[in-house]
Amino acid sequence: MSAIDHSRAAGALLLCRAEPDRVRPSAQLLREPLLLAPAGEGWSVLVPSESAAEEEGAEKKGAEKGSAEEGGANLAAVTAEWAHALTVAESWPAVGLWWDAEGAGFVVASGFRRTAGFTWLADGSPLGEESALTALRARLGLDPVLDAEAFDRLTRPDSDADARARVLGLVAVLARAGLHLPPGLAPGSDARTLHTAAAAAPAAEPVEWPGWRQAVRTGLDASEQGAVGEWIRGPKARALGAAEVAAGVSLLVYARRRRGARRGWAAAGAILLTDGALTIAYDVWRARGVR
Repeated sequence: MSAIDHSRAAGALLLCRAEPDRVRPSAQLLREPLLLAPAGEGWSVLVPSESAAEEEGAEKKGAEKGSAEEGGANLAAVTAEWAHALTVAESWPAVGLWWDAEGAGFVVASGFRRTAGFTWLADGSPLGEESALTALRARLGLDPVLDAEAFDRLTRPDSDADARARVLGLVAVLARAGLHLPPGLAPGSDARTLHTAAAAAPAAEPVEWPGWRQAVRTGLDASEQGAVGEWIRGPKARALGAAEVAAGVSLLVYARRRRGARRGWAAAGAILLTDGALTIAYDVWRARGVR
């Protein structure tokens, strides 16, 4: 098999272990042009727009010309930032897949736990720690025996499997847990093909930043409908909300002051700040008996 050609195929997918209604609020806070679509029972997929993919490619070229602090991040790092920011205030995990001319790989993020990742070079050679696959299996609740054997095969040398084949193999393992990507949405495709396939998927929708007022209103409505899971109330809720607000503000200040800070820090800060504020607001709202 031939290696991935960057001129034809470079992109990313975010696979979320939650229904679209639960993913939408956090996805909006990323402030990135995305398409959201169902991807099997209990799964959703987020597809960056062509413009977002092109922007990250431009950042990567800049990074190659300058220092790491001046040039921006490569596609693998950006995918990790998106996945981390998306799940930092959520109970469900996300898997970010990426591929370009240099190879392909995945990251898995879940709450405040360390984001783990694994890379395959363009020819399929594994480059990473097997602990990342262990983290992936554990955070997604996969079979500790059967799925572990499938993951082990992805870390062994295989002259017939390039980077794209490795990521497709990973998707096949996740299919055992209910993941079913919409037709045409396959790792290794270029950004335009991915975007077109996602747009044609049933129940697909664009995710746009609605503004803070609408974001808060949407979060409260979703909590009442049970779309974001059970929201705690009482002193524990207020303590958790205050802690998230404090952490969110700290991250936003850090991202603003540090010239080389990645956008993922700002996104994670915004999500924590919003989730904390919503937790406090919901507790007060329910305490007053507002419907």
